[in-house]
Amino acid sequence: MRIEFPRYAPGDTDLLVGFLTGEDWPFHAGTQQADAIRRRAADGLFDDAENRTFWVLADGEHAGLIRLQDLADDTPMFDLRIRHARRGHGLGTAALVWLTRYLFTEFPQVLRIEGTTRQDNRAMRAVFRKSGYAKEAHYRQAWPGHDGTLHDSVGYAILRRDWLTGTVTLPDWDDEHH
Repeated sequence: MRIEFPRYAPGDTDLLVGFLTGEDWPFHAGTQQADAIRRRAADGLFDDAENRTFWVLADGEHAGLIRLQDLADDTPMFDLRIRHARRGHGLGTAALVWLTRYLFTEFPQVLRIEGTTRQDNRAMRAVFRKSGYAKEAHYRQAWPGHDGTLHDSVGYAILRRDWLTGTVTLPDWDDEHH
């Protein structure tokens, strides 16, 4: 499978709206409404000084989307979405490895990259671990589901120094007992 990561362009708005409204995104907060997506795109929120968006193309198909956020900061975050039909084929891992390399290569001020997911999103949690990210946070009842249920969320991050050395430095979880 050939995987590419072309940058979102302003002419991609209809494609973006179709992508975001054409799927159920159970592990993403909020609802996707076409008018709101169009407004955010017109305001430049998918590609400006703070945000960049890239498609995940799998053999030419728009199979996923990466939105990089807080790019002026030393700790950017991201939103990663893979179409339901394309999940389980390694695209999430390929996308996370790509975006990690992209951020550390293109933005020398970036010291760490953070991502958060719902606790029950086992697939994304496995992708984080496979890609060298360490669990750093657990937020109880912090992620509202579409039905109003509150889910725990977990935060992962990778440090530039760990990425450079291929290691994973875990937090000191017992620091209150020293």
